[in-house]
Amino acid sequence: MKPEKKVLTAVLDYGMGNLFSVAKALECSGHEVEMVSSGSPSEGVTHLVLPGVGAFAQGMESLVSRGFDRIILDWVSSGRPFLGICLGMQLLFEESYEFGHFRGLGVFRGSVVGFDPLKGKIPHMGWNQIEKKRETVLLNGLPDLFEAYFVHSFHVVPGREEDIAGITDYQGKFTSIVASGSVFGVQFHPEKSQTAGLAILSNFARCQKGER
Repeated sequence: MKPEKKVLTAVLDYGMGNLFSVAKALECSGHEVEMVSSGSPSEGVTHLVLPGVGAFAQGMESLVSRGFDRIILDWVSSGRPFLGICLGMQLLFEESYEFGHFRGLGVFRGSVVGFDPLKGKIPHMGWNQIEKKRETVLLNGLPDLFEAYFVHSFHVVPGREEDIAGITDYQGKFTSIVASGSVFGVQFHPEKSQTAGLAILSNFARCQKGER
């Protein structure tokens, strides 16, 4: 169910993946989308989305080169709704061990680590089940178990249990959704996750400043 009034949402384009499908899914879920490839979002923007696919180090380098790291940290500290998708979620963490050791944005405590190639196929790709660990506005109306579409070789290990909102089983349980205040991260691709994905993006549109 879409919100009654569309919200103006900025999608940060930092050269990490084709963002067309993300923008279209947002538009179908109650968002008016502004693509931002340089500078700051417009004054009327109320929601911010960081998508992305690819390597962590390159993603951080691209964010910093555009000044998006400062924009994200200022946005998050203000309590305004923020959503990181796939690589965008991983970049919110303190560090990554993807092909080296790299510092992240540090919005969430914890690390990004790889799946074990000896324990199963990598990347983890396709539909998989998500188990809700706690209620959050992002998951309103969704069942305790639902499916979403994943494509990733690395995953987050949060440093705080209370930040974990959803988990998925692949080579053991890993965190697939994080939430803290109005800041959310999803490891899966909501734009490829059909009904559940659109419901999550609609819930994000209804999220207010400072809301959990």
